[in-house]
Amino acid sequence: MTFKSLPLTVREVKATEAVLERLYASAKLGLKGDSLAVNAGLLPVEFRRLCQMDPIAEYAVMKGHADAEASMARVVQEAALSGDAKMAMEYLRHRADWTAAQKVEITGSQSISISLALEQAQARVLNREDVIDVEPITTPDLRRALADSAAQTLSATTHAADQVPAR
Repeated sequence: MTFKSLPLTVREVKATEAVLERLYASAKLGLKGDSLAVNAGLLPVEFRRLCQMDPIAEYAVMKGHADAEASMARVVQEAALSGDAKMAMEYLRHRADWTAAQKVEITGSQSISISLALEQAQARVLNREDVIDVEPITTPDLRRALADSAAQTLSATTHAADQVPAR
């Protein structure tokens, strides 16, 4: 089996004006991470290296994101100011951290009588014909149960020792 070598060309990455413009445009579209790098014509490794070597590349990406957000905020604000009620509500909810007031009103009165509830429960219990009287369960003597268990364990180990064949 033969392997063909892939041609390796080392690309020099610099923050030229063209690279910065492509990064800005990709960020303005809303791309992030590896998608942003590939759309700008860079490998993800090259993009990360460029951001480490030259902070202006990272600034171009931040500027693209900020400009995209500003343009969308402008569209929402203009729609809200022109009378679009849904956009006004969205603007208030997401930009101004506003929530509509919520009122819950409960009307009516009802009183609960504990003594009346107990009387009704006793009447239900006393009127039951299908109730079976059950004797209380007695707890076995704990010492006796432990002694029986120990005796069984001892006899089982002595029988097992008796059954071991001699060599």
